[in-house]
Parts: sequence; structure tokens; C-alpha cells
Amino acid sequence: MRKRIQLRVIFMIGGFVTLLFVILIGRLYWVQVVKADFWLGNAEVYWSASEKLVAKRGELLDRNGNVLAMDGKSYTVAVSPKQLDKLGISDKVSSKLAQLLGMSESDMRAIATAKNNGVLYPQREVRPKGWKIDKLLGDKIDAYKLELQKATKSVDVGIYLIDETKRYYPKNSMAAQLIGYVDKEGDAKTGLESFFNDELKGENGYRKYQKDGNRIQLDSGKLDYKPSRDGKNVTLTIDSEIQNYVEQAIQKANDTYRPKSITAIAVDPNTMEILGLANLPSANPNVYWTQETSGFYNHATRSLYEPGSTFKIVTLAAAVQEGIFDPNASYMSGQIDIGHHEVIRDIKRGGWGSITYLEGLKRSSNVAFVHLGYEGLGEEKLLSYITNFGFGVKTGVEMPGELAGRIRLQFPRDYANATFGQGVSVTLIQQVAAVAAVANGGKLLKPQIIKQIEDPITGAVEVRKTEVVRQVISPETSRKVGEYLEQVVSDKDIGTGKNAYIEGYTVAGKTGTAQKWDNTLKGGIGAYSNEKYVMSFIGYAPVENPKILVYVVIDEPNDKDAGGGKAAAPVFKEIVQQSLRYMGVKPQYPDGVSEEAVAAGKSPTMTMPDYSGMNLANAKSKLDKNGLQYEVAGKGATVLQQIPSPGTVISLSQRVYLITEKRDQLAVPNMVGSSLRDAMEVSTLLDIRTVTEGQGYVVSQTITKQNGERVLKLVLSPDVKDIPADSKTDADNKASGAESDKSSKPGSP
Repeated sequence: MRKRIQLRVIFMIGGFVTLLFVILIGRLYWVQVVKADFWLGNAEVYWSASEKLVAKRGELLDRNGNVLAMDGKSYTVAVSPKQLDKLGISDKVSSKLAQLLGMSESDMRAIATAKNNGVLYPQREVRPKGWKIDKLLGDKIDAYKLELQKATKSVDVGIYLIDETKRYYPKNSMAAQLIGYVDKEGDAKTGLESFFNDELKGENGYRKYQKDGNRIQLDSGKLDYKPSRDGKNVTLTIDSEIQNYVEQAIQKANDTYRPKSITAIAVDPNTMEILGLANLPSANPNVYWTQETSGFYNHATRSLYEPGSTFKIVTLAAAVQEGIFDPNASYMSGQIDIGHHEVIRDIKRGGWGSITYLEGLKRSSNVAFVHLGYEGLGEEKLLSYITNFGFGVKTGVEMPGELAGRIRLQFPRDYANATFGQGVSVTLIQQVAAVAAVANGGKLLKPQIIKQIEDPITGAVEVRKTEVVRQVISPETSRKVGEYLEQVVSDKDIGTGKNAYIEGYTVAGKTGTAQKWDNTLKGGIGAYSNEKYVMSFIGYAPVENPKILVYVVIDEPNDKDAGGGKAAAPVFKEIVQQSLRYMGVKPQYPDGVSEEAVAAGKSPTMTMPDYSGMNLANAKSKLDKNGLQYEVAGKGATVLQQIPSPGTVISLSQRVYLITEKRDQLAVPNMVGSSLRDAMEVSTLLDIRTVTEGQGYVVSQTITKQNGERVLKLVLSPDVKDIPADSKTDADNKASGAESDKSSKPGSP
């Protein structure tokens, strides 16, 4: 009985063991054969490790290789609530890090004592204030760690600096609207960073390998590797020095006029490479999260303006090209009736009487350009030139958000207004490209902001070349228009652009003061505002071989009466004068005038040329080029005599008199600013008795009659500062700071 029981137990145990072996073998078969691929895959996942290989973002550089944007070293701050609690320094560390990172102590303490299901975290990142901080701040936190290590005698004090990279802008706010920025997430947000993101960002790689239980790579394990591909380096046409001149100049104007915005663009008119571009308000992309979004807005391509009188350059160029601009022909200024009870007026009520078209250009007469563009060219041809100069379509400049502008001319008044820049909306880059065509010999060029793109892996370089869109005017027309625009600047008496005059350089330019349309006026119908203006100046130098063209636009300055000549022209002058010297373009002074004397502030002198027998227009042009002030005595077309006489050494501040009629037909000219010797010579020529008071230069003159005889009284002062800033005796020509190119709405007073 016992044996039977023992046998049964043995059989049961044996059967159980056999069953276990069967189950085990079946399970092994299931795992190793049936589910082999599944478990092998899971094992490989367990054995495998993967590392992301981050590509370096390409650099943005200026034309000389100066870095404008680059990837820089940064840190993310992390703390260990568990370790801080262990050392008993949670409060101390929270207070210090809050101070260093510029955050509230309560927020920092919440991170330093954070728990998960009641258990202190082993590590927590300090975001957002401690996320991707600069190396300078990282060094301060690292120094604090060393203090804690000494105080606690512990290597691990619960503060960690995780190595990171972030986008860094070495020149801070320089060209901020142009460059844009990349945020901490690595997303390109605005500017060229966004526009060229595909070229700059590169391509991330990876490394996948197998490891053992100690997390060490297996020599015989599988390896999957894809290298990262760094982004391309993009070189801009910007010159950091010229960019700096632009930004400094507009900052001064901004401080004075406090406008809604101010923009300046500097280009090489022969290639349309943009040398400098700046807007205010601006921003610092290194701390983009603290900046206003308006600081990254590029008005050069993304805003539309009515250009005002700077647009007259287009009408002038078209009129010269078509042969209908005669600088010596006369017209009646003041107003013009274009039919249908539509009247367009000059800014000066009543105008200046009958004047030449060249004088109309200098004074920025709207009526002159209605005659030239609306009546002379005609609607169809005027519109043709406007579109040929590139208005109404995008220029194709490689910047985000470029607008096409609006050229919608339907009614006669629309065409008439367009001749002087009212009723058309353009971008600043369109206006620059159009005037560059006038400066460079008539070629409309595509604006360039990229000089080259280089692939650091292959070394391949893609170079941008100048692109000619079309020939708009002839080289001869370009030359003539440049000469006319030069007189707008060089004529110190009536030229609206005289504040852009640069000693030693020939400058061509045009002012603009455009009224802004306000939809809130006239019960919501809208009208041109008498309080809001856009003031501007555009020009280039030297006229005979242009090296730089600059456009300055000031939107809604606090002085509505300043005008483009007062507000924008000095900004242009500062940028161009500094840039030309930086570019190595030496000033050219008349014979006998030294650059050293001018630089030292001394009164330069020159030998008086001979203008006798010369055509009056030619004589005036040469005087303008020499920067000399002059008076014309008489109404003739030829110079009969001049004072001072040829060969006399004179100061450049001295007034020259061109006599065009015989003595008995002459009126007494304005002699304010003349030396006593020259004034007496003029008096002798006129055969008029003269009495003087004082010595030096004439500061005022009056004519009286004594015993039926005309007597000229001259008051003199040895100090040239006593000479009035504008010495015209005609009260209408007194300098007021305002210019005569504000667009006047048809029919308005």
C-alpha cells in the first residue's frame, strides 16, 4: 500500500515536472520562434540609445564679414529640490537665484521646493527666466555655486547649468527690423531670419547605437548615423559703418521731432545694393520678449506712403525724356484749373508770379508739375512712365512682407495729383529704386539685400548679381535731371533742398511734405489732414558719379510746419557726408580752396572766374556748383558785367552780382552779406549816392529820397553772424523753416 502511494506520488510529481517542461518548452518556442521578431525588436529598443545631433544655424554677416547674427553658447538653469532640501539651503538659493535671474522670490521658491505626488523632484528647470541665459549671467551663477560648495563642503549643491545654444546678435539693435530674430524655441520669427530660414537652419542629424546593461556602447552592436548639416552663411549687402551712420542720424531726428516712425535707406544706385536700412522705433532681438512688436516692423517694404513732392522726380524725368521740359520757359504760378471746377494750388497762396520751370522745381511748385505731367505728357504717357519706373508692383527685394503699392488713376484730378505725388501709394523701396534709375543712367534695378550665400559643407558660394529690370530713361536724360535736381540743393536762396547741401560735394535731391489722408475727417468720408504730414528727402551724391543714394521719411513729426527741407534734409546730409568720406570719396573744392581750411572752420576763398558774356543760365549753374551766393541785376539773358571782377580772390560766403542790363535800366539789388567794397562798386555802377554806417559786411539796406535824389543807406557789421540767415528783401522769401512742397488738395485753400 505504501509502495503504491509512493509510486503515485512519484508519477504525479514526474507528471507535474514533465508538464512544466512541456509548458516551458512551449513557451520558449512561442517566445523564440513564434514571437521572436517581437521580442528581438523590444530587446533592440532596450539596448539602443539615440542622440540628436543639432545643426548649427548659419550666420548672417555684413558685406565686410562682420557677424550680425550667430549661434552662441548659453545655459539653462536647473535646481534639485531634493538636494536643496537635504542641504537645508532651499530658501537661501531661492533668494539668490531670484535676484540673479530677475524673477520673484516666491516663483523661484515654488520651483526649488516642487514635489511630485508628495516627493521632491530630483531636478527642475527654472523657466522662463533661467532658460537659455547668456554666458555672462551663467558665469555669475557658476560663481555662486562655488561659494555654496565651499560653505556646504558638498560637490552637489543642487544647482546645475545645462549647456545650450541660442541665437545671438552681437550688435544688439543694429538693423533689427532687417535681420529679425529667432526665439528660444528655435523658431525664426521676423526679418531675414524668417525669409531665409530654409537656408539658415540646416538639417539635424542623429546617432543610434546599441549599449550594454551599464549603458556603454557595444563595439559589435549596430550603429545608425546621420550627420547634421550646418546651415548656410548669408552675407548681406549692408555695411555696418554706413548702417551705424544711418541709425545715429535718424535717432537725432527722432529725439527732435518725436514722430510716429522714421525710416532711412541708403543704397548704391549703380547696383541697388542696400548699404544701410533703419527704422525707429527699434528693438533688441537679444531680449525680444521684452520688446514692443513695432520695433521689428520694417516700414521700408511693409508700409505704404503718399510720397509727396519727392515723386516729382518721376514727372521731371519723364518730361525731360519727352523733350517738354524747358528750364527757361515761364508759367504763371499760384494755381491751375484742370476743368470740372477742379483747382490745384501751390503751397504759397498766390504763388510767386510768372517764374521759369526751373525755378518752379527749386520752389517745388505743384502747378509747374501739373503743366508738365498732366498737360504736357498726358494721362496715358504719364501713367506709362509711373509704371515703367516700377510703381504698382513689387520690386522683388528679398525681404518678407513686401507690398506692391497702389496706382489707381481714374479721373482727371487723379492724374493731375499724381504729377506731384498725391493720391498714389508707394513703398519706400520702390521710391528708392525709381530715383536710383534717374541717378545711374536710366536703368531700373532690382534692389539687392543679399551679396552671397555660402554652404560651409561644400564650400559652394551663390553670388547675387545686379539685375536690370528695364531701361526707363536715356543716359542723357539722367544727366540732365541730375543737373536740375542739383540746383534744388545748391540754390541757397530758393532751393527747398538747401539744407542737404554738402561743402565739397555735388548733391542732387528733392524734398517732400505730403498731407496724410484721415478717414475720420468730414464725418467719416475722409479728407487730407492739415495736422498730419509725412516729411521726406531723397537724393544722391556726387551727381556726376553717384556713390550713394539716401531716402529719409519722417511720419507725423511733432512740428507740422517743419517740412521735408528742415526735418529730413539734415538727416540725409549727415548720412551722406559721413558715408562719402568713409567710402574714400574726397570732396572737390573750387580752385584755391583747401580741404584743411574748410575742416578747420576757416572761411575758404577762391579766385573769381570770368562770367562776362556768358549765358545767364550757364553762369548761375556754375555759381551754384561753386556754392556761391549771387544776385542777378537786370532782366537780360546774358552777363554783361560782374562784381567782384574776374581774378579777384573772394570768400565763398561773399555774394556775386551778375549785371545783365545797362546802368540806367537797373534796379538796386539786394546787397546784404556783401563786403563794403563790393557794395560800393555796385553803387558806383548804378550811379546812386550811398551812405554807410559801421564797418564790415552789409546787414541791412534802405533806399530813401533826399531833395528828389535817391540815397542808399547801408548798415554794416564786422561780425558775419549779424547777417540775416535769409537776406532776401522780398518778404515772401524770408526763411521760415517750412518749404514750398506740401501737397495741396485740389480745391483746398
